[in-house]
Amino acid sequence: MSHARPPIPEVATLNITLSVVFALCAASSNAVATVLQRKAALTVPQSQGFRAGLILDLLRQPVWLAGILAVIAAAVCQALALVTGPLTIVQPLFVLELPLTLIVASLLMRRHLARNGWLAVAVVVVGLGVALAAASPTGNRTHVALDRWIPALAVCAGVVATLALAAFRRPEGRARAAFLGAATAISYAVTAALMKASTHILDEQGPAAFFSAWQTYGFAATGVCALLLLEHAMQAGPLVASQPALTLGDALVSLTLGITLYEEEIRSGWWLLPQLFGVALIAAGVLALSRIPLTQSLVAPDEEDRTV
Repeated sequence: MSHARPPIPEVATLNITLSVVFALCAASSNAVATVLQRKAALTVPQSQGFRAGLILDLLRQPVWLAGILAVIAAAVCQALALVTGPLTIVQPLFVLELPLTLIVASLLMRRHLARNGWLAVAVVVVGLGVALAAASPTGNRTHVALDRWIPALAVCAGVVATLALAAFRRPEGRARAAFLGAATAISYAVTAALMKASTHILDEQGPAAFFSAWQTYGFAATGVCALLLLEHAMQAGPLVASQPALTLGDALVSLTLGITLYEEEIRSGWWLLPQLFGVALIAAGVLALSRIPLTQSLVAPDEEDRTV
């Protein structure tokens, strides 16, 4: 079992700074992708159940293809962030996707984000800063043994399957979108955990080892699964229903995987109080953002009258 050598403090600080910058770039790219993919998803035939052909329909939409380019840019930035910093720092920064998504939507629709919207954005940013500063995540393990992966992947796969089945048993609306958003969040968190392992293999052992590692194909498979779930979540109901579950779920599951798989650490004791306060601020900000009028602009015309 290999571990990262203890880094020189200055190098460690530089790595953390780079991981934060790359994570913010990834979150911004994902926000652009979310808005573009949402617009495209509402122009193709609606799905009553899981439909792999949905991707074929979307491939004919230039807006969706632009969104995919943004997804690719986000994936590259995310990989760079994960190879330079711990999972418990990189993934929680993706909480910023929701406020960034609404800001991007306001720009594309040429509408101003309301004052209470900006206040909610500020609350999310402050909450994230407080939570991360109090947690002060440490550790950047580069290898995870298979006996750790197996139970983690089994549990995550089981929960995703349960959420997806529960979603498709419900009519289109907020509940269905929320279930699919949560399933997407877990898939994205697992993808990030596997991506972190494979990018370290690439960095330490080269391309041959990277393309022969099961983690590489694992994150590719879970990434495709996450993409399919995301597209169905966007069609299932308004973005306001799926995005909060996706945003918060990704951060929380990634935090759990970072601690259990990569043995990353966060401060405990009385530090838990400001951490919980920060999480409460994030939750309050996300809920406030989910209720602002701008979100109605991301709902299909016939969705407002559906039973949810």
